[in-house]
Amino acid sequence: MPTNVIMPALELAQETGKVLHWLKSPGDKVRKGEPLVEIETDKATTEIEAPVSGVLGEVTARAGDVVPVGQTIALIFASEEAASVAPGQPPAGVNVVPAPAAAVRASPLARKIAQEHGVDLAQVTPAGGKIEKADVFAHVARQREAAAGDGTAARLAAASPKARRLATERGVDIQALRGSGPGGAILVADVFAATPSAAAQAEAPGVGTVWRIMAERMTASWTTAPHFYLVREVTVSRLVSWRDRARKQTGARITYTDLLVKLVAAALSQHPGVNASWKDGAIVRNADINIGLAVAIDAGLVVPIIHRADTLNLADIAARREDMVSRGQAGKLRPADIQGGGFTISNLGMYGVDAFNAIVNPPQAAILAVGRIADRVIALNGQPAVQPTMMLTLSCDHRALDGARGAQFLGALADLIEEPLALLV
Repeated sequence: MPTNVIMPALELAQETGKVLHWLKSPGDKVRKGEPLVEIETDKATTEIEAPVSGVLGEVTARAGDVVPVGQTIALIFASEEAASVAPGQPPAGVNVVPAPAAAVRASPLARKIAQEHGVDLAQVTPAGGKIEKADVFAHVARQREAAAGDGTAARLAAASPKARRLATERGVDIQALRGSGPGGAILVADVFAATPSAAAQAEAPGVGTVWRIMAERMTASWTTAPHFYLVREVTVSRLVSWRDRARKQTGARITYTDLLVKLVAAALSQHPGVNASWKDGAIVRNADINIGLAVAIDAGLVVPIIHRADTLNLADIAARREDMVSRGQAGKLRPADIQGGGFTISNLGMYGVDAFNAIVNPPQAAILAVGRIADRVIALNGQPAVQPTMMLTLSCDHRALDGARGAQFLGALADLIEEPLALLV
């Protein structure tokens, strides 16, 4: 019996996923755990792995399709069925949907050029075993020749890859430009000097799936969860010293965010009521302390999770944070990286923000907004003194958390920040 490949639920509120790119074609042999298809959710672009080894058979979802969670998007046939199958051919009797365009064999440069010029790779005839950039150029030339109807093959404008990309971003028709480079090649300066078309100027910028669903989730949180905010200014001279000492001792690039993950995990262990969610009219406490980090990417906002943060040392937290932030920005987060969060930290201190109110990340009960470290005048032993301080704002869902419990948690966290050695007690 074939094994179903289904659209997975990567988070609690996910209803659909978008198929971006098939990494295998029908008839290809696959191994269990091998990346099979890229899908896009509201938080990340994720590679889905093959659940079993065998031969990829029927593909029912093409690139660009938005598929409900739980629906079958492909079938994988068992190894004994695969033994009689020639490479690149599906098992006998299998009704295979033609391979999606993203599964066409093509070089990365050919894909990029095709995307820039709106070319469907499935319509391109390669000269060799896979589509190269010359094949795309020839296809576009044939299309323009047919459109012109005068028998003269139009040529693509010679341009640097960066100039082509910039022209696409600015809405400039690169064919209409006169290049200043060798042989009339179009350079970046030529694109900057050009004026975008009126249609491109009038067209409103679109948003991707990540941004759209982020907007929907934040709107739902803001309109359904009664927010309240608790603000606390804390002195961080000990925190600064701790970071410097930890960097020297571990050799790792420890950041203030890493220290906060460690301290927030300790405070959550003392106040488990904050590590909770409002679900189906009830408060549900999370078994593990899994802390999410809000990370800005070009497509919107993602929240990778540091799982069981209370069991990790600083070097481990820093390593996981660096790995997940880099993969999040590259759109390579795995399903497990964005699942199971119970509390979120949003740090805008590196952008010079003093303080802000964050929106609770549903279904979590709270999110911590962190401002910059700055020298401020505070009262110290009854006298004004200049000390480095940080503004913390705890946003809470009043359905799952009340003011007193939120204040107790924030107080415990403030004490740990001002005296991190309390972790050793």
